[in-house]
Amino acid sequence: MAAKSTLKNMVLCLFGTTLICSAVLAGVYAVTKQPIEETNKAILTASISKVLPEGGEISDAQTCEVGGQPSECWFSMKDGQMVGVAVKSTVVGFGGPLTIMVGILPDGTIYNTSVLSHSETPGLGAKCTDENFFGQFKGWNPEQKKLLVKKDGGDVDAITASTITSRAYTLAVQNALYALTPLPLEGGEPVVEGEALPVAEDQTVVTE
Repeated sequence: MAAKSTLKNMVLCLFGTTLICSAVLAGVYAVTKQPIEETNKAILTASISKVLPEGGEISDAQTCEVGGQPSECWFSMKDGQMVGVAVKSTVVGFGGPLTIMVGILPDGTIYNTSVLSHSETPGLGAKCTDENFFGQFKGWNPEQKKLLVKKDGGDVDAITASTITSRAYTLAVQNALYALTPLPLEGGEPVVEGEALPVAEDQTVVTE
């Protein structure tokens, strides 16, 4: 005779299935955790190196405030001189958080920028990772050129059909640039203090 299905049997079966699934997920997490952490660390290290002059000794991560939010920055020292600082800056893009690394020289010039992560639309906002877009920020002197997209009266060339992403990226650069106030002069010691650049209300949460 087939055993009758009872509430007790159903509960035990469900519990057993849940236990097995949990064990499998825990095993997968344990196996993938370290590789994922190592990959993320490698991406971060590569991004920092990309936005700073070569040859410097990179400091450990320092806490700073970027765009009103806690973030991290890394100082590059060479022969006892501060040669640059890399600042991680996150804003809200069209598809979600957009995080970039911004390298800044002691005189306030932007050395380079690099995308750490984004959720922008493929073929549109995702083009923020293209050299044709982010390359324009290399050597950018904010005293000579305005950090706003041209549509808003600035000097940044926006990505075609992706003004929102372009504004978000530019805002991330702005926030990073003004996160360290004042920046140390040539040869000075790293200073992590001051207030982040106030974020304009129409640029914090963006929709295409």
